[in-house]
Amino acid sequence: MKESIFKAYDIRGIYPSEINEEGAYTIGLSYGSFLQEFYDKKKCVVGYDNRLSSPSLTNSLIKGLLDSGINVINYGMITTPMHYLTRHVENTYGMMVTASHNPKDDNGFKFSFDSLANARGDMIVNFKDYTYAGVFLKGHGLYEERNIKDEYLKYLKDNVFMGSKKLKVVIDPGNGVTTTIVKDAMKLFPNLDVTYICDENDGTFPNHHPDPAVEENMEMLKKKVLEVHADCGIAYDGDGDRLGMIDELGNFIMADKIMIVAVKALINEFQNKTILCDVKCSKALIDEVEKLGGKIYMNRTGTSFTESATKEKNILLGGELSGHIFFNDRGYEICSGIYDGLRILEILSKTNQTLSEILADIPKYYSTPEIKIPCSNEEKFKVVEKVKQEVIAKNLEYTEIDGIRFNVHNGWGLIRVSNTGPNITVRFEAKTNEELEEIKKEFMDLVLSKLP
Repeated sequence: MKESIFKAYDIRGIYPSEINEEGAYTIGLSYGSFLQEFYDKKKCVVGYDNRLSSPSLTNSLIKGLLDSGINVINYGMITTPMHYLTRHVENTYGMMVTASHNPKDDNGFKFSFDSLANARGDMIVNFKDYTYAGVFLKGHGLYEERNIKDEYLKYLKDNVFMGSKKLKVVIDPGNGVTTTIVKDAMKLFPNLDVTYICDENDGTFPNHHPDPAVEENMEMLKKKVLEVHADCGIAYDGDGDRLGMIDELGNFIMADKIMIVAVKALINEFQNKTILCDVKCSKALIDEVEKLGGKIYMNRTGTSFTESATKEKNILLGGELSGHIFFNDRGYEICSGIYDGLRILEILSKTNQTLSEILADIPKYYSTPEIKIPCSNEEKFKVVEKVKQEVIAKNLEYTEIDGIRFNVHNGWGLIRVSNTGPNITVRFEAKTNEELEEIKKEFMDLVLSKLP
């Protein structure tokens, strides 16, 4: 195994050159041993998404786990949020075989060492070092298969309270694993008239890449929303823990704006009016939260960092630009794209405003999407460090929470290392399009000049 497959909050790589069955067996043997040695766990849970390589990788992973002596409960093909619920139900930790929104030939493992969120930061480093040391336990664990569907549907029904307004919705599961559960979920709410696209379970993702944070992946959803005159469209990523939205006019709504919809509807219900966002989010979110009497806690990017900080600080709404949103106000939170979408539909079902009308009065900023600049996993950290030093030398106001986010020319920029692939990611925003282009040119040129 290449060490580069160990990312900041999961294990991820190309199948079979970087992630394969032999590696999955070793990871299972290591994880099972690690849980027993350091966490006194006697059992763990396993699930997998619908990528073509997931079943065989899961079989090898489970063999490794059992050979470590830990008992395994296999919940089969499920969404990542359903896997999170299995951890909660079984009161243990576990592994989910998935590469989330990555291309179809990728795969990997999301896993946990506490009840807050997936493993992250030093947890990953410690587990990597333990795995490469290769001193594992040996045993004969017991194997069992279970189903979480009913518990997950009950979770949704018990935590979403629709109003009387009927809504027409288009849902795009992107042929990901949410295709296996989303129709049953939507049937729980009679006020929803749902049209589906890309709803066949197909891990080759034949219609578009399963990343709803990228606007070009939402074109089919835009067209269908306008065609059927829907109130909105909702899309999920490959493993179902993220969402993206389209308003009734066919406009792409990024996740920070989805958070604004939630903030405007809910902030008066919160005693703690702190809202968590990652470093990629728009200043529009910051402005709106402050206007409504709240304050922003800015955090590093990454679902496990976002989720753990949201829970540790008792923040009732957290999220990041990639589409992970955490409603932490109604009991156990599982970061589910389906649940998050239902919470927004709940808001829409209790107002006469359309989605575009709710967002009409927010501050206007011009921003780029997240731009990915290819750079090898070995070089990307060095490049970002060089860029950081040059930005700091410009005497700009900045934060180093995650890479460097800096204020400049009536706007801001962000330059950071991608945690999930061989890229440097950048984003820029300004009050005018002209200022945006100036910021983008200056700092894109700076990054490109530091590439090997």
